Amino acid sequence: MPTILPGCAFFLNLPLSPARKMIDSGLPVAMASDFNPGTSPSGNMQLILSMACIRYRLTPEEALNATTLNTAYAMGVSAEVGSIAVGKKANFYITKPISSYEYMPYSYGENKVESVFLNGVKV
Repeated sequence: MPTILPGCAFFLNLPLSPARKMIDSGLPVAMASDFNPGTSPSGNMQLILSMACIRYRLTPEEALNATTLNTAYAMGVSAEVGSIAVGKKANFYITKPISSYEYMPYSYGENKVESVFLNGVKV
């Protein structure tokens, strides 16, 4: 699974990976934060989702897949997490009221998360 690190490219001023070309060629793409102090000191996945659309030209649907199910697959944990399905861990968030899922990447910098659930428990 090709994995792109938008935060790393941003923080280190690196060239962008050809995500749009990869997807158009039939490759799935994962987007991750690479959260660490040396190359990407932000673990904000809302920002990564926005960068996927704004800088890498993914559609909101592609960006949501890239930051959830595809990333879980890249880490070898897609049988347990990455999507909402029977038998998987109930890790999800509930947004503040928004017009649609397409608003998620559009409104970068705004915290749209109201509640977070891990293993079905609100944290």
